[in-house]
Amino acid sequence: MGACKRYRPVAKRPTKLTSQPRGHETMGISKDLNYAYYPGCAAKQIQKEADWSAREISKQLGVTLHDMPAATCCGAGNLQEHDLAAALAVNARIFSQAEEMGMDIVTICNTCLQTFTFANERLKKEPELREKINTVLKKAGVRPYDGTIDVKHLVWVLVDDVGVEKVKKQIKNPLGGLKVAPFYGCHALRPSEVFHGRGGQAPKYLDTLIAALGGESVDYKGKDKCCGFHYMLVNEKEFLSMSGHHSLEAKTRGAEVMVSPCTLCDMSLGAYQSRSEKHLGVKINLPEMNISQLVGVAFGLDKKTLGLNRLHQDVQPALRARNIKVA
Repeated sequence: MGACKRYRPVAKRPTKLTSQPRGHETMGISKDLNYAYYPGCAAKQIQKEADWSAREISKQLGVTLHDMPAATCCGAGNLQEHDLAAALAVNARIFSQAEEMGMDIVTICNTCLQTFTFANERLKKEPELREKINTVLKKAGVRPYDGTIDVKHLVWVLVDDVGVEKVKKQIKNPLGGLKVAPFYGCHALRPSEVFHGRGGQAPKYLDTLIAALGGESVDYKGKDKCCGFHYMLVNEKEFLSMSGHHSLEAKTRGAEVMVSPCTLCDMSLGAYQSRSEKHLGVKINLPEMNISQLVGVAFGLDKKTLGLNRLHQDVQPALRARNIKVA
């Protein structure tokens, strides 16, 4: 964890909110596709390929992801169950860093997204609560949080901020009808009211990107359900059943590849797939990859850059069958 600068009160300059948010009733402060990048703990350790891919496709699209070296873990929802005030202070500290940078936060972890969004909604809508949390921050030498930033998922940035047409212009390796099962996960969808129209029971972002890349979305019941990751420590057998059945259902519906926007879902559906197979007594063998990796494949990026060698199922046969070449 990096050191955080000591807070010294200075004359505040007004922070301008964007007057015309793109497609949703949310406000933020990022300009010119610059964002404070928060990949989450999993992307820093066991799901590094998601981080590598996210950074590379962002460069290709003119999106600049600025690291937040002093940022800590968001608490993943676990901290708020035990100490809500501490959880809000931890997240407000991260928000303050992004606010000082003059940027909204972008993440590639659904759990970080939900944790941040819950905290940010409360801190924005409850000034008295924010003031109490800011008192804690000031005692720790951290600048107070003024409640101006927005928190986004990278897939929202690609569709809403960059735009599908610009994404299409970067395609060098169209997916040629590759049948892709989108797995949204629950933490980027519910509760829909805190996501301002981006979540709910009619998810669209992954489907939109898959179509733009030349793929064909495979519809199945489990696409917007929970991957089971947070159930793993409570009941491993139930977790393996949950994650395994999602993959099996998608495979049965004709999916050649499964994609997720979340590093924790990637782990559940990819890293634990072999254990789910053993638990269920069936062979699934459905390659699972992060959506950033699939975008990178369509952009013509090489397998080392995208970390395709780190996948737990070999995706190359599915790509070759569609004449999708990856160097």
